[in-house]
Amino acid sequence: MKQIFKDKVVIVTGASSGIGEATVRQFALNGSRVVLAARSESKLSAIAKSINDSGGEAVFFKTDVSDEADCKMLIQKSIENFGRIDILINNAGLSMRAAFIDVDLTVLHRLMDVNFWGTVYCTKYALPYLIESKGSLVGVSSVAGFHGLPGRTGYSASKFAMHGFLETIRIENLRKGLHVMIIAPGFTSTEIRKHALIANGSEQGESPRNEQTLMSPEFVAKWVLKGIRKRKRNKLLTWDGKLTALFQRIIPDVVDWAYYREMSNEPKSPLK
Repeated sequence: MKQIFKDKVVIVTGASSGIGEATVRQFALNGSRVVLAARSESKLSAIAKSINDSGGEAVFFKTDVSDEADCKMLIQKSIENFGRIDILINNAGLSMRAAFIDVDLTVLHRLMDVNFWGTVYCTKYALPYLIESKGSLVGVSSVAGFHGLPGRTGYSASKFAMHGFLETIRIENLRKGLHVMIIAPGFTSTEIRKHALIANGSEQGESPRNEQTLMSPEFVAKWVLKGIRKRKRNKLLTWDGKLTALFQRIIPDVVDWAYYREMSNEPKSPLK
C-alpha cells in the first residue's frame, strides 16, 4: 500500500472530521501528500499540524464546496503547492431527516448544493490534472444513492445525482486511464447525523441511531484506499447495501417496505 500511495497528491473534501479526517490520516500514513478541505479552519489546522508533526506532508484550505469559487481556489492552491493531483475524494456531505410533505424546499437546495454541486465543482477543476496523472476520482456516497430512503428525499436525490454524474465522467474518459469509484459505506459513526437538517432547515442535533453500533470512519477510510488500489468501480461496504443493489432489480417492492419499516421505527421518525 505504501509503495502505491507514496508521494501521491490527494485532495479530500469534508476533511475536518469523520470519514474525511480518517481518510486523510490513512493516506498520510501511506506516504501521500494530502490536501485537506472543509469549512472549519481551526479543525483543519489541527489535523494538518498533527500529520506534519508525525512526519507526513499536509496542507489545508478553508473551503465551502457549495461555492464554485472556493472549489476552483482549492484546486489551484493544490497545484501551486504540489504541482499535480493524483486523487480527489469528494467526501463533503450533508444529510437530512424529514418527510417531503413537511420539508422546506431550501433544505433540498442546500443538500444538492453540498452533495451534488460540491462534487461537480471540485471535479470540474481537478479533472484535467486527474486525467494527466491517470488518477482516481472518488465519490463517497450511500445506499441512498442506489435506492430511495424515506425521510431523506434530498439526501437520496443528491446521491443519485452524484452517481449519474460520476458514471458519465467515467464513460467519457474510458480511453484516458481515469479511474472513477463510487464508495457507499453503511451508517457510520460521524457528525453527519447531528448536523442533519430537519423540516425547517435547523440541525436535528441528537442522532436517532446508536452510534456505538455503527461503522467506524477508520474502517471506511481503509476501504477507500483498498478500492483505489484495486481500481474498483463501485464499492458497497455492507451486506444491506449489496442486497439492496441486487434486490431493487428483482423485488423492488420488498426493498421499499423494508426501508419504510426501518426508517419508521427510528426514534422520533418523521414518517407518519
